[in-house]
Amino acid sequence: MADGWTDGDSPFHAGEQTVQERLGVRDIEDWARKVVRPFLPEQHREFHTSLSFLIAAALDRRGRPWATLLTGPDGFVTSPDPKSLVMDGVLLGGDPLDGALSPGSHLGLLGIDLATRRRNRVNGRIREFCDNVVVFDVDQSFGNCPQYIRERAWTRVTDAPAGTSEEFDRLTQEQCEWIGAADTFFIASGHTGEGESPTFGMDASHRGGEPGFVQIVNNRRIQFPDFAGNNHYNTLGNIILNPKVGFLFVDFPTGSLLQLTGRASIDWKSEAVARIPGARRIVTFDIEEIRERRHASPLRWEASAEFVRSLRLIEKIPESEEITSFVFEARDGAPLPIFEAGQYLPIELEVPNVEGPVGRTYSLSGPPSTDRYRISVKREAMGIASRHLHDSAEVGTIIDARHPAGEDLMLPCIQCPVVLISAGVGITPMVSLLHALVEEGDERPVWFLHGARDGARHVLSEETRELAARRKNVHLHFAYSRPTDGDELGRNYDSEGRINGQLVLDLVDVPDAHYLICGPTGFMAEIQGVLERHNVPLERIHTESFGPSGR
Repeated sequence: MADGWTDGDSPFHAGEQTVQERLGVRDIEDWARKVVRPFLPEQHREFHTSLSFLIAAALDRRGRPWATLLTGPDGFVTSPDPKSLVMDGVLLGGDPLDGALSPGSHLGLLGIDLATRRRNRVNGRIREFCDNVVVFDVDQSFGNCPQYIRERAWTRVTDAPAGTSEEFDRLTQEQCEWIGAADTFFIASGHTGEGESPTFGMDASHRGGEPGFVQIVNNRRIQFPDFAGNNHYNTLGNIILNPKVGFLFVDFPTGSLLQLTGRASIDWKSEAVARIPGARRIVTFDIEEIRERRHASPLRWEASAEFVRSLRLIEKIPESEEITSFVFEARDGAPLPIFEAGQYLPIELEVPNVEGPVGRTYSLSGPPSTDRYRISVKREAMGIASRHLHDSAEVGTIIDARHPAGEDLMLPCIQCPVVLISAGVGITPMVSLLHALVEEGDERPVWFLHGARDGARHVLSEETRELAARRKNVHLHFAYSRPTDGDELGRNYDSEGRINGQLVLDLVDVPDAHYLICGPTGFMAEIQGVLERHNVPLERIHTESFGPSGR
């Protein structure tokens, strides 16, 4: 079966091409020919048939688009061949599409697994519809990246309350609160032109963001910012040719559905767009009809979900033979979640020949005051993630990351003296902490003690010295265990040997100090033991170990 499109055919219709031209991304065409296929690849067939639900987009009997949730028993989706799907028992009670699906109807499907953040889209037509069983013919199939998908586990319930369905022509206060708290919704849009084309039909699309990203303008109008995506512009391309759209909001803990149909418009570059960081456009939706269906689905999902952001690598800075810094910004240009000095960044990497994403956590080594994330990573000979970052990641590489986390090395008090102690790559969170202490104008006494093998392996040393020079209350001490001929005592380092507990006691004589320690396990254990024997309370000793696994 052919993998793409014949010469002269495009996987995009006129509306999508118009948006791409307007935004200067028409070069997406050549790449899209390889990934938008007129059939289901084997991995897409396996994915769709493993799902417990699908999101669908179709027209009701009055020609209005609705987004809805299709579900059935385990295995309700099958794929007899690469050109078709069969869905058994799909429509739930009170669905506005009830009675509207028939042979020849356009149908857009979004397969999305919230638990794994995978999604694939497939568009086509209904070949047969009988006894709530849909036989579906594929026109287009393509994958979507996991950007903006909230991770949620799900369960199936058998004793759910009876479902109810009500119609409204404007939002109630409760519905406004539902939408205002949403971090996820789905859009139905579509376009058909003259003649026949696989680019015509319905699209089901996903949108995600922080709660509150969908704004209530009034009880008949809502809007949301549109951020950077895959440059296909399926939904926007549909809207400029046909403004009729449908929205679906799912109340995940109860399985309730809020479905809206109406018309959309696009604000391309007004002052309102400029006021939303990272927004490329604002889509406004005027509501014509609402269907609220309580407990409609037998599925339940977690109420809260962790947001995963796509990050773009913008700088790759060798710090030594072993350690490289990687600087990331948000792929969509929107603000990144603020982090506290001492926290780490959980990341996910797609590594060739490794099944599933490889997750690691790396301390944030940059200043918390910036809108970028910097991690400084040591290349471990057996480390899957660190070797991939060092050897394969280049400027422009996209990775996924969760919110910064970790409390072990966050500043424990407001005014107490602080002793930052590290060895090797353990310096990374300490530099971030030093940034915070210096940039906030903190006047408390600060000691920064670090041990390295020699000057060539002493990373971020100049940055540390420059920060310390800005504050008289910051005291530096660098110890080299094996200084080279090029290392000058008193200029590059302050003592020969390792950082140990006795050295810490010799340098710091402040009874109420807090000690933050990061490095190899043995290094930390020795220092902690010495401090405890000198009656430093455990609550004033804070540790975090670094090892070959990345954390």
